[in-house]
Amino acid sequence: MQGIIIENKSNLYKVIVTNENKEEVIYESKVRGKLKKEDISPVVGDIVEITILPEEDGKQQAVIEDILPRKVFIKRPKIANITQMILVISSKDPKPDLIMLDKQLAFAELMKLKVVIVLNKTDLDKQEEFNNIEKLYKNIGYNVIKTIAKENKGIEELKEILKNNINVFSGNSGVGKSTLINSIFKKEITQEGEISKKNKRGKNTTTKTRLYEIEKNTYIADTPGFSTFEISEIESKDLVNYFKEFVPFIKKCEYIDCTHIKEESCAIKKAVESGKIQKDRYDRFCKIYQELRKKEEKKRW
Repeated sequence: MQGIIIENKSNLYKVIVTNENKEEVIYESKVRGKLKKEDISPVVGDIVEITILPEEDGKQQAVIEDILPRKVFIKRPKIANITQMILVISSKDPKPDLIMLDKQLAFAELMKLKVVIVLNKTDLDKQEEFNNIEKLYKNIGYNVIKTIAKENKGIEELKEILKNNINVFSGNSGVGKSTLINSIFKKEITQEGEISKKNKRGKNTTTKTRLYEIEKNTYIADTPGFSTFEISEIESKDLVNYFKEFVPFIKKCEYIDCTHIKEESCAIKKAVESGKIQKDRYDRFCKIYQELRKKEEKKRW
């Protein structure tokens, strides 16, 4: 039988399958020895082949025989086959981290994932900064919704977007990921963190990756909160390809190897000057580019 891994705890995997009666059953599964010898480790989100074992102490048991090819694999946190990223930022406590958001968006473009940007805690946005953020990313072509998780505002709209996807929630600790997930399920699925009053940062309450089923074929992955988000999979020279509003201008640059940073005859820089590309977004691109360059130079030494 085929199923999907929804949790891994101490190398005991929970695999959900649809049986011959079209009922969903969860099996506690161990890994077949041959997979261990081949040094293949299943992760949450993997689609696996299992063999059913006799029940023991009332538990449905199985053995994972094989892992089907992964369409997507994320190393940190380890998860496979997600189809959509829900990128959550808050208006305050912690304040919007747009550098991290742009890194996440570049990563999603690399992985060819659908993206939803959730602007949470809109009730704290007294300066209405979220309106500018919403306008920027909607103009680029991203789906943006506003929520107040604690008041269930925007939750129904979000639930519709989640359907028929394996969704991963990403964002700094404290932005409200767990509160959003609990609001979607209308019960406490994940532990909600408190914001440290001293430094205004969230305390990371999620310690493992797990898939929660909302309805058939629709899952949410609750993952450890990101205090940083590295995109080492992307080389600095390729970063421009993952800022999607930049892409139409790349071929118009005078030089084939244009870095889009220093060159005078750069079509992207001209697009910034003419207002076709938003300057703050371009400035963040430059910062991320320099970060990647520094790491690449360190590796060379």
